[in-house]
This record gives sequence, structure tokens and C-alpha cells, in this order.
Amino acid sequence: QVQLVESGGGLVQPGGSLRLSCAASGTINSVNGMGWYRQAPGKQRDLVAALSITGSTNYARSVKGRFTISRDNAKNTVYLQMNSLKPEDTAVYYCSMGSTWYRPEDYWGQGTQVTVSS
Repeated sequence: QVQLVESGGGLVQPGGSLRLSCAASGTINSVNGMGWYRQAPGKQRDLVAALSITGSTNYARSVKGRFTISRDNAKNTVYLQMNSLKPEDTAVYYCSMGSTWYRPEDYWGQGTQVTVSS
């Protein structure tokens, strides 16, 4: 059983930055990637960024150049550094892990709210 616990969400002004963290625990098998998804009210859950165990990355076009996904293997933690935030980035952000590295969707965290507003 895999547990993913997100932290770091909150309220930030447009142009600001936030860093999300996701700590993984439990028995982790057949996982080739970790990622971040987001879901805004009334919309579907979409991939934001994914990171393979070999270091490959996959970003949504809307966040390229602004967001960076990274990991600390010693801490079993994945991060999402979000810069130049826009109101349209407002959503619940979910951490995930999975066997398909570029769309890891086998395990999910509980989500953390990110609100970008002045």
C-alpha cells in the first residue's frame, strides 16, 4: 500500500511562487514515475508535470518554463516548484505515482489547494 501526502498549498498573489511537496511511504512496487495533476472546479483532472525514475520530465504546455518537478530520493519526496503563478493556476493539486512514467495514475494523494488571487 502506497501513501502520498501533499503539503505546501495556499493563497498566493499573481506572479508569486509556491513549492508543493509530496512524501511517499509504504510498499512501492512497479512505479516508474511520479507526478502532479490539478483539478479546477467544474473541470477534469489534468496532468501538470511528471518525472520518471531515470529523470525524464513531461510538462503541460501551460506550465512549461514556470513549473519545475524534482525529487529527493533519500526523503522519498517529490516537489513542484511553481513560479510566475497566474489566476488560472488555481486548482486542487494532486500528487501521483504510477507505472506509466509520463502519466502516473496508479496512486493518488489527497490533494492540496492552490489559490492565485490578489
